[in-house]
Amino acid sequence: AIYLAPRSLDPFCPPLGGKPAAMPAVRREKTGRQNRSNPMSGGMIKANGDASGSGTPRGPANPLGLGGMSLPTNKKHGQHLLKNPGIIDKIVQASDIKPSDTVFEIGPGTGNLTMRLLEQAKRVVAHEIDPRMAAEVKKRAANAGRHNLEVQETDVLRGKWPIFDVCTANLPYQISSPFTFRLLAHRPMFRCAVLMFQKEFAERLIAKVGDKQYGRLAVNCALFVKVTGVCKVSRGSFTPPPEVDSMVVKMVPRDPPIEVDFREWDGLMRVCFGRKNKTLRSSFLTKDVMRTLEENYKTWCALTGAPQSTKPMKDLTLEALNALNLAETRAIKIDLDTFFRLLFEFNKRGIHFSNISPGAKVGDQPELDPTLFLDEGGEDDGDMED
Repeated sequence: AIYLAPRSLDPFCPPLGGKPAAMPAVRREKTGRQNRSNPMSGGMIKANGDASGSGTPRGPANPLGLGGMSLPTNKKHGQHLLKNPGIIDKIVQASDIKPSDTVFEIGPGTGNLTMRLLEQAKRVVAHEIDPRMAAEVKKRAANAGRHNLEVQETDVLRGKWPIFDVCTANLPYQISSPFTFRLLAHRPMFRCAVLMFQKEFAERLIAKVGDKQYGRLAVNCALFVKVTGVCKVSRGSFTPPPEVDSMVVKMVPRDPPIEVDFREWDGLMRVCFGRKNKTLRSSFLTKDVMRTLEENYKTWCALTGAPQSTKPMKDLTLEALNALNLAETRAIKIDLDTFFRLLFEFNKRGIHFSNISPGAKVGDQPELDPTLFLDEGGEDDGDMED
């Protein structure tokens, strides 16, 4: 099971009428490489402390502080608490919340971002897997006289989602792909989502044609949303600090949405980006790809009653690639529109990239496949090769 309780938000501010409270020590485990999915243990999170993250008090007590309650971070849930109020400001600003909006927040933690959302939204629905954090954020909202908060103690990947206008989330990287899949498959579609990801994952989401990070993740997400970067977040913005930097991105759904057979599309993407720095000619003319396309072609002809071409599959494939002058082009240099045209060139020749089961109709629209949004960081990033 995948557990979710994203790094909670809990700035540090000095208590009223006293000296600034020192940030508690954070013990590091003497183990191997650690990251956001394996946070440092031993950190006791105090509600009162310095929100600037510098240890030097800046002005009066931070209104985001809590009433002295201490909560230890939970290693199992991958909790890292955001202590940088400037990042909260940027998330709220990018969310562009309207007074009539319902906001879906993932992992409210102790409620620093939540309290800002409650000020602007009609309703905030939060999913929090940690009962301690859930109790604290509910208490904090009640003490502030905010009654437009609903907290559900659940794993966001398993719980029932509400209908919402805006989504905000602060995610441990190990659930980034399945969360992105569920978010983009959610209906009715939202207006925007402002999300915190591991920096490397976010860079693959927002990558453009020609970027080193450009691959299946960026192209497949572009079918559904336009993704832009909001801000980078250093590891020092969290307590305990993770071993990686983060980035906030904003997703805005396409309107109108793009219509495509997702199985066909992803099959094409897997061939093109299997080794994205190879030419398409080299990627398509491997024995495994040729054998798969040949089998799919025969199945398609049998189901549709179309006569089989006398040309070998290699010639049909090169014919489709050469129709757009793409045989010697690398996938990393091809944009979304050109990929659509390439899929059309293959399909009109009866070449398909997904198996068509007996009884199915060609062109049937399947459900989304979760692997559309897998972060395949292992895609070929080496030197250019033919």
